Amino acid sequence: MKLRSIAAVAALSVSLSGLLAGAAFAADGPVTAKLNAPIAAKTKVVAGGAVFACEGDSCVATAAPSRALTTASCKALVKEVGSVASFGGDVKSLGAEDLDRCNASAKGA
Repeated sequence: MKLRSIAAVAALSVSLSGLLAGAAFAADGPVTAKLNAPIAAKTKVVAGGAVFACEGDSCVATAAPSRALTTASCKALVKEVGSVASFGGDVKSLGAEDLDRCNASAKGA
């Protein structure tokens, strides 16, 4: 009887840890960066665990993990494509102070 209880508890803990890990890496949806100046050619940039497809004056990551919505991710992006006017998604967007910190890392800054 004790062995069954231990096995049940072990199985439950493995199931819960899998669910929690999945939630940590769940996509929050698209993340979009509006560039201050258009880029010359289409490019792809990996930042914050997301692949941003950049063209013209915007970069979009269609399936981005939550860590892609950070100032660090924004900094990685602007190092490649230049400063941004906005950076965010359906869940949240960077505020003015975070955008300023992000743009301090911009290519050519």
